[in-house]
Amino acid sequence: MNAIVHPALPPSLWAATALPAVAAPPLVESCEADVAIVGAGYTGLVTALHLAEAGVRVCVLDAGEPGWGASGRNGGQVIPGLKYDPEQLLEKFGERGEAMIAAAGGAADEVFALIERLGIQCDACRKGWIQPAASSVALRGLEQRARQWSARGVAVELLDQPAVARRIGSQAYLGAWVDPRAGSLQPLSYARGLAAAALRAGAGIHGHSRVTALAREGQRWKLSTAQGASVHAERVLLAGNGYTDDLWPGLRQTLIAANSFIIATQPLPKHLRRTVLPGGEVCSDARRLLLYFKQDAQGRVLLGGRGPFPEPRQASDWAHLERSLSGLFPQLAGVSIEYRWSGRVALTQDFLPHVHEPAPGLSMLLGYNGRGVALATSLGRHMARRLVGQAEDFPFAVTPIRRIPLHALQRFYLGAGIAWYRLLDALL
Repeated sequence: MNAIVHPALPPSLWAATALPAVAAPPLVESCEADVAIVGAGYTGLVTALHLAEAGVRVCVLDAGEPGWGASGRNGGQVIPGLKYDPEQLLEKFGERGEAMIAAAGGAADEVFALIERLGIQCDACRKGWIQPAASSVALRGLEQRARQWSARGVAVELLDQPAVARRIGSQAYLGAWVDPRAGSLQPLSYARGLAAAALRAGAGIHGHSRVTALAREGQRWKLSTAQGASVHAERVLLAGNGYTDDLWPGLRQTLIAANSFIIATQPLPKHLRRTVLPGGEVCSDARRLLLYFKQDAQGRVLLGGRGPFPEPRQASDWAHLERSLSGLFPQLAGVSIEYRWSGRVALTQDFLPHVHEPAPGLSMLLGYNGRGVALATSLGRHMARRLVGQAEDFPFAVTPIRRIPLHALQRFYLGAGIAWYRLLDALL
């Protein structure tokens, strides 16, 4: 039976390998903490884990369950780096650019090292990332990207058209580069594994505990929940990313929370598994409106991309992805779509993560622009150090909260932007 995973339901029902839900009971009694974190996605969980391991009293509050948002609904691709290449970062940020390159470039290393250290069962697989190009203009850009990372010691590969067709199983691309640092995992299992490890380290994690108010009381912060309980803490981290609400004025307006849609086929028979990414790599292409895809541990092909701004209501809302799947992999004709779901991606104007500290003891970290598995893991560790006063190595500058102009019209200009990018992708 085809299944639409609605946001109100557990986000990764499609995943046979997902771990049992982590016990995260609602906060029913008020408590004290050194650090309170709002959001039990990758950012909040990784930060809480490192804080708890350092002996810090930490309490995590989430409106849903650990991994309920994008951390449980993403495509499971662990890709290092940022949208900008190293030379661009150095040109824009000078000496700080090196710290940004190091943090983002090593982010996948951090993910897989953490999985190994904690023994998280999440179908971790590190076979690399293929980024293919469908136009000659895009291919030249990828060649420059590969050159820059190669100069920094990454064992990149460049693929011509026949090679990329063999590695991906599609004739749709002219060439590609391969980044061996990348890999894949089952996203909800990773989130639940992080939550379980944080709990073992002594962190408190409470689901179904929406924070409805945040106020300064003397030298501490008070976080009030919908249940009536509250947390008092010296420091607070807001880590809602694409699900950021209006808890702090203006924060939600600093990003566009765009829907990313994903479909998953039924498990492929063995003869078809050998025709789609048989080497186990993940793939996202170089279009402006990119498509990303992989084969999961059960042999399903997962394919994702942008979709309508409103929350999906019916199977036809994913029809654009089904057409893309047929165009990329005609050999899958007749293979049914088993699951469909969506989640919010936090897009910033400058395509960089944002760190804000608008008041004493209050921090905010958000805006991963589609690379949250790796970046949230890396920056969550850095944020834990910052929250205990070890801020000297934080790779991104703290910036003021700047609202996106005319943010209330985001669904309209996002739709216009998608239409424009789709036209450019078709022309180039």
